[in-house]
Formats: sequence, structure tokens, C-alpha cells
Amino acid sequence: MITKTNRKAERERRHLRVRRKISGTAECPRLCVYRSNNNLYVQVIDDVQGNTLVAASTLDKEIKTKHANKEAAKEVGALIAKRAIEKNIKSVVFDRGGYIYHGVVKELAEAAREGGLDF
Repeated sequence: MITKTNRKAERERRHLRVRRKISGTAECPRLCVYRSNNNLYVQVIDDVQGNTLVAASTLDKEIKTKHANKEAAKEVGALIAKRAIEKNIKSVVFDRGGYIYHGVVKELAEAAREGGLDF
């Protein structure tokens, strides 16, 4: 019998596989992306200390588009880059969270790069 694959479990497995290789430090923290059906969440994390240094999402007041689409991804990417540069964070490691680098995740990464982050 053919069984339906659990897409969430597959994404979590990919994320764990990526996390074995990627870790953020104080000098080069990790830019982590989470995408739900309704919103986008981005954090800059120092994994050594276990602290979130900067965060942004579509729930912030500065973001005009309140959905998880490409336009919102551009706004969130620019906002996270602006907030990170204010805290003197210029270089990050990109953690796509198990999502494929396409669509919303790609737009968010490109907007963060245009905002001044280096990865």
C-alpha cells in the first residue's frame, strides 16, 4: 500500500541534516528562517551562547505585507539586515530551515544580502 509522506517530518529531517553542518558563533551567527502558512519568521542566533541576537517577522509593525509571500519576504529580509547591521552583525551563516532555496526563502535571502548582510 502506498502511504502519504509526512512533509513536515521530511522538512525537519532536512533541517537536522543541515544543522549538523551549520552552527552560529558570536562572530558569524546563524540566520534561521521559519516559514508557516501565514507568516515568516527570521532570527539571527548565536548558537554558542544560545541567544537570539536579532529577530524579525511578518508580524512586526514595520512590515506592511502580512502574508507569507514573496513581497513580505523582501520586506522581512531588508528589516532583518537593517536590525543586524545596527547590532554590528555583518556576516552570517544562512540556515534555510530545511526548505528548498526557492520562492519565499530565496527572496528573503536576496533581500538580506541587498540590505548589507554577507553570506
